[in-house]
Amino acid sequence: MKIAVIQSKLYWELPDKNFEQFEQKLTGIEPGTHLVLLPEMFTTGFSMSPASLAERHPGRTVEWMKSMARKHGFALAGSYIAETDGKYFNRMVFAYPNGTIETYDKRHLFRMANEDAHYTSGTQRVIVTHEGWRILLAVCYDLRFPVWLRNRNDYDLMILVANFPERRRYAWNSLLVARAIENQVYVAACNRVGTDGNQINHTGDSQIIDPMGQIIAQAKPNTEEVIYSSIDKDYLHSVRSSFPVHLDADSFEIKL
Repeated sequence: MKIAVIQSKLYWELPDKNFEQFEQKLTGIEPGTHLVLLPEMFTTGFSMSPASLAERHPGRTVEWMKSMARKHGFALAGSYIAETDGKYFNRMVFAYPNGTIETYDKRHLFRMANEDAHYTSGTQRVIVTHEGWRILLAVCYDLRFPVWLRNRNDYDLMILVANFPERRRYAWNSLLVARAIENQVYVAACNRVGTDGNQINHTGDSQIIDPMGQIIAQAKPNTEEVIYSSIDKDYLHSVRSSFPVHLDADSFEIKL
């Protein structure tokens, strides 16, 4: 399966401009791509103003993602500010080329930016299937919680969309590799670049990592670009069969 990760700046709280720029970027995606990742809150940036920016789900962003996926023939994933039953969610959408979607609400809300004061935490771990791959959905701060992301022999690829800042760049790069190694999975991570409305800078460092922790594609820091890599199911299975650490994994239960 061929993956594209779009590392981009975001226009602060300006959905129209973000839809316009990503529509242009999606037009240039290489033929034969099966899955494309957009950043976290790709229509607005990481805003704590959901009352003025949220869309009642399913709204404009969902319809746009469905349209783009159908038009270009690849799956499309990213998150946006959603409202359901009067509550706000940082909701990741996985849009299939046939126009259907699956969603994941960010479980771990970033309290240091007061995300937990404005949004409701998700309660369901979500795995989707595309092109024969079992794919775990994750958003930004989830990266720091290995128990939530622990492979229970139920997924092959983790996709993470983020607004991870430059000041925690070392953690970003280290934790992505750790999640790939400990779970014996591919990891594809999409982070934004540029300075947001709170004057916080983001270097990007978007990347795709194999199940041995080797970085097989990486975007240049502070640069808008699209990176690509094809992931290999045979290689994944060979890693797991030759070094079957999952057979010694501890059992556990998550209590919400």
